[in-house]
Amino acid sequence: MSDHHAEQHPAWSEPDAQSVAPAALAVPAVPGQATAPVTPADAADAARLVAFGLQPKLLPARDAEYAELLRRYREDPAFARLADAVATGLGLVVLEVSPRAGMAVAAGEDSVFAVRMGDYARRATADSADRFLHGLAHLAVAALAFPRPEDLADDGYIGRITVNGVDAFVRQTCRRLEERAEELGENTDPASDAPGLEAAWRVYARRSATGATKDARRLAGSTTGIVGKAAAFLADSGFLQRTGDDSGGTYRTTPRYQLQVRDMAGSSAMAELLDLGVVPVSDGSASLLPPPEGDDLELAADAGLPFHA
Repeated sequence: MSDHHAEQHPAWSEPDAQSVAPAALAVPAVPGQATAPVTPADAADAARLVAFGLQPKLLPARDAEYAELLRRYREDPAFARLADAVATGLGLVVLEVSPRAGMAVAAGEDSVFAVRMGDYARRATADSADRFLHGLAHLAVAALAFPRPEDLADDGYIGRITVNGVDAFVRQTCRRLEERAEELGENTDPASDAPGLEAAWRVYARRSATGATKDARRLAGSTTGIVGKAAAFLADSGFLQRTGDDSGGTYRTTPRYQLQVRDMAGSSAMAELLDLGVVPVSDGSASLLPPPEGDDLELAADAGLPFHA
């Protein structure tokens, strides 16, 4: 991780003509260091770096200007503070600045760049019941991409998922939740609009896995259609890279997604997902557990469960 993080900075003011050269601004000072003059050109470069960071698919290795600004950020503390201030002013949090991830930023809760789970679900479907399923799909992708805490902590780790694998995992989870509810004597057939985890898994389990149109395309409202839409959204956002068409679509994680999932664990984004009522609050333990002895649950053939490097 970079040593540089977004910080709160005092408001800029017009420089005193006797202390700073014309057309220069004062960088927020660091205790023990002399204040360095920063020109409008420096501010423009800092804003340009943040703009690069807002293009998640752009890699520093493919853009010389981006790579140079990253080098400057890492080697020039005054420029780094300036770029952090620009990001903070835009409601962005700097997650990491490195050659592998570029300038990885996440939108704060009040940022105009924030994409809320509820907004995403409303755009994805007009059916309120489906919003449970879209939230569940995103959580399942994150859980399968980084099934163990050590995977999430390892900068070199690359997770791989498939659309069919995510769907199979969720359906297996639904089976176990149903069995647990039956053992506890709970209602296993709640109304589809009932709050809570049971409503979510029941809606998912009832939904067709694929469905079909006349030309054999996957129905958008099927569970694999919903998972596919979630994966495509993450790919468009630079969090996943599509690597093939097998098993409904295969994807690998990017450094940005790893950083985002790390950040999501303690942010309001996870709270929004939890508010959908589709998962219990995690205690931080591994997301995937081996089946108990004698478990006769079977996944569909060629389900394409994710594998990991």
